[in-house]
Amino acid sequence: MTQTMTQTAAAESMTSDSVVKCVKLSKIFKDFWLRNRVKAVDSIDFDIKRGEVFGLLGPNGSGKSTTIKMILGLLHSTAGHIAVFGQMPRDVNTKKMIGYLPEESYLYRFLNARETLDYYGKLFHQNRRQRKQRIDMLLEMVGLDRVAHRPIGEYSKGMQRRIGLAQALINDPQLLILDEPTTGMDPIGAKQIKDLILQLSDKGKTILLCSHQLSDVQDVCDRVAVMYGGKIRQIGTVEELLVKEETTTLKVDHLDPSIIEEIEQVLAKHNKCIDAVEHPTQRLEDLFLDIVHKAQKEGLATHGASSGGEIASFLTSEAVAGEASSESILEELVSNSQPEPVVEKEVPVEQPANTESDEAIASLMDQPKVEQAEAKKPDVSDAEKKRKKSAGDQSVIDDLL
Repeated sequence: MTQTMTQTAAAESMTSDSVVKCVKLSKIFKDFWLRNRVKAVDSIDFDIKRGEVFGLLGPNGSGKSTTIKMILGLLHSTAGHIAVFGQMPRDVNTKKMIGYLPEESYLYRFLNARETLDYYGKLFHQNRRQRKQRIDMLLEMVGLDRVAHRPIGEYSKGMQRRIGLAQALINDPQLLILDEPTTGMDPIGAKQIKDLILQLSDKGKTILLCSHQLSDVQDVCDRVAVMYGGKIRQIGTVEELLVKEETTTLKVDHLDPSIIEEIEQVLAKHNKCIDAVEHPTQRLEDLFLDIVHKAQKEGLATHGASSGGEIASFLTSEAVAGEASSESILEELVSNSQPEPVVEKEVPVEQPANTESDEAIASLMDQPKVEQAEAKKPDVSDAEKKRKKSAGDQSVIDDLL
């Protein structure tokens, strides 16, 4: 109880500029006899600022997933303090402000993309109109609008990651946690995901990215923390971590060999030399995307996911997550009201007088009904005869007795 009160006070004291803040955070897993078995997270300190893309790196078993689960409130910390939006991670009100894409998206295989997003939209109590608008925008954004009616079980790994990302964005989260978002994606999809992350960051979203694709982290992250053995070994901006102070690179236009010799003579006066002379090359990713874009301009068809569209407009709004608009409230009130039953008044219709032929036809139609009714009537004479006979037989038996 004392530890819970201490953690709550520590969470309230954290600044609002930090969306996630961890102080001396530790997690120890115990065995059946409550003995310390694994120290997954060992007294780590870091914070994630609002609107920042923060990368969490490390090999398997370094404590990344455990840290994410503690941020989500799925695991309780053994020691230290952690706050999300200034509250404890298990606070229910913060859940609606978080979007989470796990490493493995456990989706219902028999549902299609629209049904999947509609299901998650209902979990956040979104009305039908709001769900439909967001589903249309998200499917177009992730490039699944043309295959929206196919079951999830028929999707490829990359297409499942796309619908998983759309599911994580259905509630317009302020904190987006992505665990291996580009796994199984082709270079086109990976590039689109990275562009989307940058756009969301520009709109004020806070993103925690966990990935083994170091090139993806380098392209989008503002700061990076490298974990190993449950500890943070190094943390800082990408430029700070990657800069090599012992070398200097000069970028100039093409140099003739004679100019290079003159530069070598100048460097020799200072006991320096040129280690290598290289011509810059483009990245393989840029070459691949350039080839694909040229093929798309030529109109070549593809049977997979499309290129995707612009970022969903509801993700760029500055409204507080979970705040219902006036239109949605009115729509919900209208949908909940039951319409009054409409009673139709009978209008009398004048029947024309029957002619002799009509009367004859009516009599013929009614004749079978009359005969059937008469056939159902009991034969009175026969019944009377049976009654008298049974009475006579009884009188003869009485005389004999």
